[in-house]
Amino acid sequence: MSTQQSIKIENLVKEFGKGDSLLRVIDGASFTVNKGELIALIAPSGAGKTTLLMMIGCVINPTSGTIWLGDEKVYEDKWITHNSRKIRREKIGFIFQAHYLIPFLNVIENVTLVPQTNGVSEKQAKADAMKLLEYLDIADKAYSKPSALSGGQNQRVAIARALANNPQIILADEPTAALDSARALSVIQMLKKIATEQNVAIIMVTHDERMVQRCDKIMKIENKKIVFETVDVPS
Repeated sequence: MSTQQSIKIENLVKEFGKGDSLLRVIDGASFTVNKGELIALIAPSGAGKTTLLMMIGCVINPTSGTIWLGDEKVYEDKWITHNSRKIRREKIGFIFQAHYLIPFLNVIENVTLVPQTNGVSEKQAKADAMKLLEYLDIADKAYSKPSALSGGQNQRVAIARALANNPQIILADEPTAALDSARALSVIQMLKKIATEQNVAIIMVTHDERMVQRCDKIMKIENKKIVFETVDVPS
């Protein structure tokens, strides 16, 4: 793989069901996403956007194909790795439409949970978390509970949590869908900053054309295949 490639997919297929009820959702998808790119993934409902993200994220099993994450081949018609949970913890950050913060933990405790699970000391995890919260301009809420924060603030905390394990890849499933336009724009600007400054590859599912214009490329699912388009930035 090129040193710039963060995700490489070859001939990926995903089928559900068997026999007469068999449904092929993704049919021979092949593409590469480089470090530092923010990619918008758009397709009609039911076209397989979330399924594709979850296969890349080692959450659901493909039917066949090959997946590279960084310089590691993790899937080739079967999982090569025997510990997909470890790969998710160490290489991938997830951001969802709902922030899924743990309500009885404060902000910094939510952000330090994964690093401490990975063996980072509590002291180091907290120091790293504060740097992230400062980077995302939410450090003043470090000891607040999620219930005391706005939707946009909670999504920033969710982004900090996704970054806490220093991932090579962030997979975001409609992260701005529950936000108003101003807060959604703020989150997209933050994701773009992270991709550029942290050299992280980000694939973001979105239906919002305004958000697409902030991305580097558009990835579409058309006829169960992957098609890339350039972003049409308004003059």
